[in-house]
Amino acid sequence: MKSLMRLTLLPVLSLLATPVVQAYPIDGYEETGIRRVEGSRLANEGLVKDSKQPPGGLLTTEQVDLRLLHRKELDLPEPDPKFTRDLLNLMPGNKKQQYALAVLDLSDLDNPRYAEHRSDHLQNVGSVGKVIAALGLFQALADAWPDDIEQRIRVLKDTIVTADKFSQSDHHVIRIFDVENNKLVRRSMKIGDQGSLWEYLDWTLSVSSNSAAAMVMRDAMLLKQYGKQYPPPEDEIDRFFKETPGKELTELFQRTFFDAVRRNGLDLEKFRQGSFFTRQGKHQVNGGGNSYGTARQLLLFALRMEQGRLVDEFSSRQIKRLLYMTERRIRYASSPALKDSAVYYKSGSLYSCSKEEGFVCKKYAGNRKNYMNSLTIVETPAQEQRLHYISTLVSNVLRVNSAVEHQSMATWIHRLIEKANPEPISPVSAVPESAPAPVSTLAPVKEVTPPAVPPAPAPAMEPQASPATGPLADPQPVQP
Repeated sequence: MKSLMRLTLLPVLSLLATPVVQAYPIDGYEETGIRRVEGSRLANEGLVKDSKQPPGGLLTTEQVDLRLLHRKELDLPEPDPKFTRDLLNLMPGNKKQQYALAVLDLSDLDNPRYAEHRSDHLQNVGSVGKVIAALGLFQALADAWPDDIEQRIRVLKDTIVTADKFSQSDHHVIRIFDVENNKLVRRSMKIGDQGSLWEYLDWTLSVSSNSAAAMVMRDAMLLKQYGKQYPPPEDEIDRFFKETPGKELTELFQRTFFDAVRRNGLDLEKFRQGSFFTRQGKHQVNGGGNSYGTARQLLLFALRMEQGRLVDEFSSRQIKRLLYMTERRIRYASSPALKDSAVYYKSGSLYSCSKEEGFVCKKYAGNRKNYMNSLTIVETPAQEQRLHYISTLVSNVLRVNSAVEHQSMATWIHRLIEKANPEPISPVSAVPESAPAPVSTLAPVKEVTPPAVPPAPAPAMEPQASPATGPLADPQPVQP
């Protein structure tokens, strides 16, 4: 295929950076060619100096699969009044109107439970919108090769993407692993950096790289434009974006990303990514719209993914694997209650500050706006999936560390799900008639009732002083 080749890259210099969240199962290198995944696998075996995986991050590629393929007809049930009350009781009274949430408990598929609160509240969901970048690319890929999964895999694995001005600029670091020399590089993306299309997707959804997201969106548009002739040569890419009128580029952007939302059963008026994630990307192409989402629409995205209804089963499965967390966990996902769980996660934030006497602006603790957004699927324990639920949380709690707020809510929601789905007690067999009745040694399940003003658990990251306006960013956890 024209312009396709297997990816080989020269090692680059190593720069220090704080470890961040990663995605995709750590055994996935052979299938995908994502070099960072191989680095994570070797680190977990102690062969490379890097963070090891938590218990919930050790699933193989085959174990990370869609859980609702047999329930494609399932839609959101009517909200359960008791479940809703229990969730509302997790929030202090003075914060209830600063949260929006939707939770779907799928642990008992014969009796799924749904609860929501302000679930149609519109808010900029920050980097959560990067799931739409991935959706647009997989939709364009399926449109070009609807009946040829192997060709789609070849395009993802063998297409070399070279970072250009669309990628600039971004403070997020990406992880590049030199497979031949077992060296890990962490640094922000530079013009000229190369990776496979699959690696750019991984950088987009794992470390939430704005640069990678911009390149994914650029190439999704190219896939939409060129179809089976993708990827065009670099000089043709330059010519296309330079010579195509701005109005036509806006229309192509919207056909790529707006139509992908509509075609997959989501409401464009309630979930939309209306622009590129980088300054230069916005300069090159005007998306022509605002970006926003709601808790309900984020949950519907995850539900349709689990059902194999985002584009098709192949695309849904790949997006889920790209969202699987296999490194350090942050924000909602950093709850200690989830350490044994498989967590599929995307978060995004946007905060800003204004002058206020006695107030010091800190990261993720704005006094003007303090948006924090989490889309999460939890399977507990990771290899058994006895508990399975989707939780989406959208908040704007001012002047507090919103990363810790989401971490706290994650713990309380998980305990609530556990309480509603107690682990069955194995029956006692062959008890003699004369024997006394067996006494259970299991401790009773205690009611989860947070205090009126719940104490914040140890934060997943250390808040730091910041400029007046924060970027759409993921916080960097503190080195242990």
